[in-house]
Amino acid sequence: MSVQSPPPTAYPARLDIDYAEQHDRVRTLFRVVLVIPIAIVYGVLTAGVTQTVYDQGREAVTTTSGGIVSGLFGATLLMIVFRQRYPRWWFDFALELTRFGTRVCAYAALLTDDYPSTVEEQEVHLELDYPDAERDLNRWLPLVKWLLAIPHFVVLFFLGVGAVGAVVVAWFSILLTGRFPRGLFDYVVGVGRWALRVQAYAFLLVTDQYPPFSLR
Repeated sequence: MSVQSPPPTAYPARLDIDYAEQHDRVRTLFRVVLVIPIAIVYGVLTAGVTQTVYDQGREAVTTTSGGIVSGLFGATLLMIVFRQRYPRWWFDFALELTRFGTRVCAYAALLTDDYPSTVEEQEVHLELDYPDAERDLNRWLPLVKWLLAIPHFVVLFFLGVGAVGAVVVAWFSILLTGRFPRGLFDYVVGVGRWALRVQAYAFLLVTDQYPPFSLR
């Protein structure tokens, strides 16, 4: 009698987007314009601030702050390294901010016609598992995760170029047929899923499990 192996454990960062059989041609045509207001909102939340100070009109000193995203990364890294803690409210904030940003990206990439909500999940389903910092996270690994993830950054660059091309093809397809080709849809979602796993590993620091090289 053969013994079946248990199913693999799901990665701590997961993304799925509902596929729509039909898309609105008008909203697709003007998507690059419609996305601007909500993209500005997300940009205000995440962008850094640059300040230039003039010294008696002769010399300029420029300072740049990293914004919420880099601040959250830095604070979480320090808490894990020195206290082996990942405060739950920090995690909840990072989760909701990541969900919001993903909804904006999904809308811009024509994966959904629903205007991104700041609250509701809509068709974009993103989950991150809350870690037990003392049990699940190595306190020193956050210092080098960005370095370990470099192979992923290289691969994602080329995958991202392909995803942009897929969205352009899908834009014409939707205008002509009202449909986002399913193969292209799965590819773009797969690139987003891959990028989320790398983000969860290297920047959100919610897992020490190295991201798989996979679109699934």
